[in-house]
Amino acid sequence: MTRPLVIPFFIAHQGCPHRCVFCNQHAITGQSAGSFPDVARLGQEIAASLARPRRAERGRVQVAFYGGSFTCLPAARQRELLGAVRPFLAEGVVDEIRLSTRPDYINVGIVDFLKRHGVGTVELGIQSMSDQVLRAGGRGHTVEDSERAIECVRGGGLKVGVQLMVGLPGDRPGLLFKGAAKLAAMRPDLVRIYPTVVLRGSGLERRYRAGEYRPMSLARAVAVSGRVKEIFDGGGVRVVRIGLQATDTIQDDIVAGPYHPAFGEMVLSRNLYRKVRSALAAAKESARLELRVAAADQSVLRGPGNVNLKRLAAKGLFDNVDLIFEDDRRRGTVAVAAG
Repeated sequence: MTRPLVIPFFIAHQGCPHRCVFCNQHAITGQSAGSFPDVARLGQEIAASLARPRRAERGRVQVAFYGGSFTCLPAARQRELLGAVRPFLAEGVVDEIRLSTRPDYINVGIVDFLKRHGVGTVELGIQSMSDQVLRAGGRGHTVEDSERAIECVRGGGLKVGVQLMVGLPGDRPGLLFKGAAKLAAMRPDLVRIYPTVVLRGSGLERRYRAGEYRPMSLARAVAVSGRVKEIFDGGGVRVVRIGLQATDTIQDDIVAGPYHPAFGEMVLSRNLYRKVRSALAAAKESARLELRVAAADQSVLRGPGNVNLKRLAAKGLFDNVDLIFEDDRRRGTVAVAAG
């Protein structure tokens, strides 16, 4: 699948009526309060992004409004922002708008409004499928709100994305996996998985310094996130991102927690290693085996310093294996056969 060209704009904290314990959007986006471009400049930035050289095989062009909660903004502000994109939609150089918002600020009327203004995808900040965890995090919405919002967005003919967090206060892996399975059964169009980190200036920082919250270790967060991804993979749901977006300033704002700029690749590497290990262990004994992996997964399979291949060798699973990387193989898939 060809990746879309996404032109992002951040509306950090704008519109959201709550301040969740884990949240500091200014740190996450790398933009300070009031840095969101005004409507007059928005069109200029879209035009500039479209003018940059890009690969001919690029997919659909999307203008995205991230951070904040778009549908919580005053209606006039929403019309301004969406209206600034309208000329590009009319010209056909932008295909659709995507935005993120809260599940309790979605209804049939809102979805109809968004659709009429060119929105094609709505991402819902669900974060957890446990009411207990949502209360502990100060989310201000319920699991029922999330379920209703997913069906409302889909029923309105828009694509629906969900955002899920790993390691929230009051959460535990079993509860998280159960919630992920419930979400996967609802078949959203895309999922983002974020580890919980302690950001400077957040409510979670106060809890952490008071000894009331202990973040996951990096290794634990990778393992748990990997299992969550496996659940969505098993349900045929596309995971489009794992881990926080690296910015120039985010590491300065992280007090504690499992942040790594290559967090997503670490999760993919963990999952692919497990898949290869199982496939090789299950293969019938043969003088030679062929392990076929997507060429795009070469670095993911090898891991830092070829650590995954060394682990396989240490288990006696790689002694008689020819490793073949295939350009046309789908990422994340493997095949083992007699050589």
